[in-house]
Amino acid sequence: MTSTAAALSAAIHGHNPIAAAADDASKSKPRPNLPPKVDIPVPSAADHASAPKTPADEAIDFFESAPLPGDAPIQVYELKLEEDGGPNKSKAYTRLPPPYRPYILRVTLDAGTPPCKNGVFYTNFPLDGGKFDRSKFVERKLPSIFSKPIQIDLPISHAGAFVYWIEYDAPGKSSTRVKGREGYFNVDPILTVRKRKAILSDDLKALPPSAGGAAITPEDIKIPMDGLAVLTAVSKWMGPLTEWAPHLREVSERGYNMIHWTPLQQRGESKSPYSIADQLGFDEELFEEGWKGTKEEGVKRVAQMMKTAKEEYGLLSLIDVVLNHTANNSPWLVDHPEAGYSPYNTPHLAPALELDDAIMEFSDKVAAKGLPATVTTEADLKTLIDALKEDIKALDLWQYYVIDVVSEKESVKAVLASGTPAPWDGPAVAGKSVVDLALIFKESGKIDNLAAFSKRFCMTGDPAYGASLVSAAFVELKDADALAEAWGRVLDVVNVDQYKEWEEDTKVAIDNIFNRLKYTRWDSHGPKLGPITKDLPLVDTYFTRLPPSETLPRSALCLANNGWIWDADPLQNFALRPSKAYLRREVIAWGDCVKLRYGDGPQSNPWLWEYMTAYVETLATMFDGFRIDNCHSTPLNIGVYLLDKARVINPNLYVAAELFTGSEETDLMFVSRLGINSLIREAYNGWDTKEFSRLLYRYGLGKPIGSMDAACLTSAADIPSPFAHGPSRPGIVTPLQGSVPHALLFDLTHDNETPLSKRSAEDALSTGALVAFTWAAIGSVKGFDDIYPKHLNIVSDSRKYEVVESGEYKGIAEVKRLLNHLHSEMVLDGFTEGHVHQENDYIVLHRVQPITQKGYLLVAHTAFRKGTKERGWVDPIKLRRTKARFIYGASIDIPSYEAPVDTTTLRGLPSTLKQITDYVPKEGVDGDEPYTEIIVPDTFPPGSILVFETQMQGIDPTLDDFCKAGVDDAFGDLDFVDLNVLLHRCDGEEKDATGGEIGTYNVPNQGNLVYCGLEGWMHPLRHIMKFNDLGHPLCGHLREGTWAMDYVHTRLDKQLKTFPRLAKPAAWFKERFDKIKATVPSFLRPKYFAIVIFEAYKAARRTVMEQCSEFVSNGHSFTQDLALTSVQMYGLVQSASLDPGKPVPSLAAGLPHFASSWARCWGRDVFISLRGLFLTTGNYDAAKKHILAFCSTLKHGLIPNLLDSIRNPRYNSRDSPWWMLQNIQDYVTMVPDGINILAEPVKRRFPLDDTWIAWDDPQAYSYSSTVAEIIQEILQRHALGISFREHNAGANLDMQMKDEGFNIEVHVDWTTGIIYGGSQHNCGTWMDKMGESTKAGTKGVPGTPRDGAPIEIIGLLKSTLRWVDQLASKGQFPFKGVEAQIDGKLQLVTYKEWNDLLQASFEKHFYVPLDPADDAKYEVNSALVNRRGIYKDVYGTPKDREWSDYQLRCNFPIAMTVAPELFDPEHALGALKVADEVLRSPLGMKTLDPSDGQYRGNYDNSNDSHDAAIAKGLNYHQGPEWGWPLGYFLRAYLHFERVQNKDVTDALHRLHAALLVPRRSIQDDPWAGLPELTNENGSYCHDSCRTQAWSSSTLLDFLEDVHQLQKS
Repeated sequence: MTSTAAALSAAIHGHNPIAAAADDASKSKPRPNLPPKVDIPVPSAADHASAPKTPADEAIDFFESAPLPGDAPIQVYELKLEEDGGPNKSKAYTRLPPPYRPYILRVTLDAGTPPCKNGVFYTNFPLDGGKFDRSKFVERKLPSIFSKPIQIDLPISHAGAFVYWIEYDAPGKSSTRVKGREGYFNVDPILTVRKRKAILSDDLKALPPSAGGAAITPEDIKIPMDGLAVLTAVSKWMGPLTEWAPHLREVSERGYNMIHWTPLQQRGESKSPYSIADQLGFDEELFEEGWKGTKEEGVKRVAQMMKTAKEEYGLLSLIDVVLNHTANNSPWLVDHPEAGYSPYNTPHLAPALELDDAIMEFSDKVAAKGLPATVTTEADLKTLIDALKEDIKALDLWQYYVIDVVSEKESVKAVLASGTPAPWDGPAVAGKSVVDLALIFKESGKIDNLAAFSKRFCMTGDPAYGASLVSAAFVELKDADALAEAWGRVLDVVNVDQYKEWEEDTKVAIDNIFNRLKYTRWDSHGPKLGPITKDLPLVDTYFTRLPPSETLPRSALCLANNGWIWDADPLQNFALRPSKAYLRREVIAWGDCVKLRYGDGPQSNPWLWEYMTAYVETLATMFDGFRIDNCHSTPLNIGVYLLDKARVINPNLYVAAELFTGSEETDLMFVSRLGINSLIREAYNGWDTKEFSRLLYRYGLGKPIGSMDAACLTSAADIPSPFAHGPSRPGIVTPLQGSVPHALLFDLTHDNETPLSKRSAEDALSTGALVAFTWAAIGSVKGFDDIYPKHLNIVSDSRKYEVVESGEYKGIAEVKRLLNHLHSEMVLDGFTEGHVHQENDYIVLHRVQPITQKGYLLVAHTAFRKGTKERGWVDPIKLRRTKARFIYGASIDIPSYEAPVDTTTLRGLPSTLKQITDYVPKEGVDGDEPYTEIIVPDTFPPGSILVFETQMQGIDPTLDDFCKAGVDDAFGDLDFVDLNVLLHRCDGEEKDATGGEIGTYNVPNQGNLVYCGLEGWMHPLRHIMKFNDLGHPLCGHLREGTWAMDYVHTRLDKQLKTFPRLAKPAAWFKERFDKIKATVPSFLRPKYFAIVIFEAYKAARRTVMEQCSEFVSNGHSFTQDLALTSVQMYGLVQSASLDPGKPVPSLAAGLPHFASSWARCWGRDVFISLRGLFLTTGNYDAAKKHILAFCSTLKHGLIPNLLDSIRNPRYNSRDSPWWMLQNIQDYVTMVPDGINILAEPVKRRFPLDDTWIAWDDPQAYSYSSTVAEIIQEILQRHALGISFREHNAGANLDMQMKDEGFNIEVHVDWTTGIIYGGSQHNCGTWMDKMGESTKAGTKGVPGTPRDGAPIEIIGLLKSTLRWVDQLASKGQFPFKGVEAQIDGKLQLVTYKEWNDLLQASFEKHFYVPLDPADDAKYEVNSALVNRRGIYKDVYGTPKDREWSDYQLRCNFPIAMTVAPELFDPEHALGALKVADEVLRSPLGMKTLDPSDGQYRGNYDNSNDSHDAAIAKGLNYHQGPEWGWPLGYFLRAYLHFERVQNKDVTDALHRLHAALLVPRRSIQDDPWAGLPELTNENGSYCHDSCRTQAWSSSTLLDFLEDVHQLQKS
């Protein structure tokens, strides 16, 4: 052993630079219809008959066996994947609890998402039983279904680290397979320790060991990782194994239940425990002097000691495992030098070795050269470095970088001389400069060994390439010598950058040498190593030089030492190319440690992999856990392999690591791949009280007090067996939100400075106490508890730990004993919730058991600064409705920071714990709420603590159950209109319904909720419950008062006269809120408010589903979310009704803009929405009422668009009657006995002569028609033509419209059967934007008049004719046809005749063929065609605007859906594909082809510019993307795919992919609906209704089509 390794180990291992770097960085009712399960085959008994059962086998047995009476429900953890089949970022890593009893990890996928397309789920978890094999993946084929979510249930029965993903077919008809993002789940190990007795007596006094306090019992218990209390021990300071008993007893009595051992293997010559010479043998100093046992016997003795520690002292064992390096004097290196990196096996290290040799030689000759061997001034540093520069310069290391120009010229010359070079086949080079030619050469890939550094002049070129290049470039040269010289000039240019690289690398290397020299020999905080000699060189040696070998060259025997690099990428091996870390001297080297060269796998270095496998397997047999040393530098493949091997030996191996990657994302990669159970965190990384409190919150809070997720988001369900056989069991389903790595939180780790060095010695008491109160595994070192003044050098310090008698304590050990035991007790008893409060230098940490509401509270006065005894200030701590009992309090007195010198024993600073006794908290009443107040004593210096037991008073432990009880009974009798009040009602609706008395609730600092009902509360609560975000403004508001609770039930109470069935829900709310107000402290109100609201919401939603159709009630969540919009839109307000004489419920077009009054109910909107919102959902009564109400308004052969409660209806909509007739047809088709509606009598609002009369005029409602007669009247009036001027035409009716626009004209062309109507002055279809801008000259100018024959009207007409003809032919309709004026004669046209006319003429008049050569077959003006293979939006626009016929819009799929027979199937599918590519958008369909000159994709109604195209939103339908046409597009596409293809599975997958964005939108938007429209590419449009009836309706139509298809 040279003094070099010993000295550098003292500096490096004693003061861990990585930890220091990290510290520095931290500063600068019915049973729900179950979704289909993936069928999991059961392995046959024969599969495992010959092998012992594994935990996976036992899980199969468990789930196939019948549950026993009294069995607890099965726990199910549900992990929902994203629509692309992978977990979102927050769920990419999931940590699961120890499987004390098998449970289920349920991976779910929404119905109809892309991975459902021939999807296969892969995981290396052994689903079929047997042993875990990381490389063996189990497959589960996913069913291709669209109506229900897919579930894959994984029976979790053992610990480990596992991966999963889904692979599926790419969208479209591609054969490509898509692999979804991988997800990882780690299952915590089952840790078993001896049970201990309680630490506290009944009167809350800490029981001493002599009184049996916390005594070890023979009983074993399972302890979660959060219950671990770890103490780091250095074995050499404990003496030999024969002397360990008192140390183990002391560790156990102090409340620790795990010892972390630094490496116990045989140390190398440096004597650092992290420099292991023999990985398979234990250190000789573990055994008493003179012991002559074998290595194997030594292993057995250590194993027995670990067993003793566990069984007699209740101590688990955690051992440091070193995988990256071995001691420089490891004997086996001589036989296996291939285990290290050398220039022989890693050639690019050659110049680095030359440089290192030069430094070592320089060090040996410093004195001989007259250079300062001892650095006494900064000038000495410069003198040494300047001299070294000259030696380095003499090495000519540039030769490793450059091409040998002379040699290369000769090679090219030889090629030229041998004959004509090969023709040049590269880019044109004639006349190029040598700089250009050099660049071409460098980019050609023809340079061999570029940046290889394997030997001098190793970089060479291809001479044939060079000869061809110069011959083509220098055409004027013919002589081989001249051409060779030209090639030399090119290479000279190539070498320019190579020389620059050498110069830069040399500069960096010299700078690093200087900085290292300065640190080790000059800096005050450095080790000050002393004179430079051969044995103590200038800087650390980078290579271990093995003895010479007869068979191997020296280059194979010089092995690279390990170390670390500032800010290095942990995923890159710095010993491999392209790293030049050794050459540039960037490695802070550990001279006593050789870096191990594993390679890519066992095949790369078989002996090393086998040897290190034996190492970890040996340790796994005797230790309960591994701490992976230098884990961030451990290549992932090595760590994974070796830990897998260790877990075969010990499946419940606990693995901890300290990572310094500088990236949480990289940390997560190591954690998830390696299965790291805990990441080591350190309290002393907090640089002030605020940062310290942040660390406590982040790593040790657990859940906030009053957390809602467990109380609200868990649900009961019947859980089928995850295997093909086995019974269902009751279960509890808990949604997973992803995980962060678990923390092992040390107050101080063994390789960091002491409290005295970093803060103050007194701070040990407060910091140690705070760490013990965290919900995390906790750790410490004996030196922290005993208050050592300085950091101990683990290599050079040979003193022994002080041994004290039982019941005797040093430093803060007495407090640690109490709090460590209390820590484990709190974890075992489920004190999962916590609260951290920081104020000035105080931190208050409160832990609470959420069921019993018992707690423990700690008040700690931190001591970040030395020398002060001031009390400081913290406000009195007020605990509402809570009693507090004093347990313990103390400050610590440390008279001096100088410890007495002791050369044999490790001792802490002399100190005294000054206990605070008989502290009595103050009690009082604040308003109606009792409280306890804790005021810190007047004498409470920094470092002091107070500990209390707390117990909430008056709270019923069954309150959670009470808040949920009776909810279905309270809500079960409500109808859809009641539910509209309970669930929804926007501000305008509520104020209208209540005469302005009630509006939406305002939450301070957030604003008004969007709904008065439960959905309004649920939007913020979903976020709050999911993330336990108790800092949300709503939570703050609930803590401040009970106004929100009062609002919920009083708004219902005030409306009982109108909605008497709401009495039971109102009373249910009041009863629960009254109890909460009376018994729950203010800080818990958010939790119980959330429980009540969420239970009510779920019950209300169930009540909706129970009244809905089977399609909805058994549908997936998206179907049900859409169906809820039917409740959202259908309600009772005072100002809008289907009856002019009284308020009755009506359908709103959208919210919030169409909430009330004349704007609420629109004929067109009602009948576009009615099928989806009422018929598919089963609300047939509401559908019928709307049909009959609008039938009553028939006038001029039209129904009103604006209903205005039938008082002042407006008749300006040409398409509305056709939408109504389509809905009557749908009603007859879809509703049981729906045909009866045709005979339903309807009282007519207006006389037959179309005279306008008031609604209460005696003539109003004076005669009746049947619905069949209404249908006939519409057809007849259109057949004869419609011509009238709107009643009350003028500005009072429409202030925007020009006078001509009030004239309504409709007629039929009886040569084609096509209906025409409208004019350039009005807009009678849904694209009804009227110009409003005087400034832009568009006032009274329709944005999209669509006069002529709009395609959707023709489709709706055709659908009606086909239907009534079918009815008439069956005798179910009392009419046969219409009378029409044809060629001046009145004659009967049967429905069939009219139908056939349309059928014969449609394609000719509407189709625009793909091939211009076919134009003559159709009514096409070729000059106006913008896009082909489509259907015209309108036919028959006047000639001056005929171009508008040819605009590609989103209306033709409507006609395709209602009258598919009109379309040539091939043409139809082609047009739909165009629409899919051009018009489909994230949430709807573009209203105009973006290639159209009139396209303007962004709607802004407030824009009153001079731009006529967009002023006052004239472009409403000129590009903005409307939601409702999407449903018709999807329905049409599905239909014609079915016509063309028998198997439509692929089409269904593609069409469902179009629903992904709407699915997300309805889930995430506070309005819980789909918007009216969006702007370009789905961007938000502020003028849009946030939820629109027809946007949801048409998607329900599509989903119902799919449902019927799958049923058939």
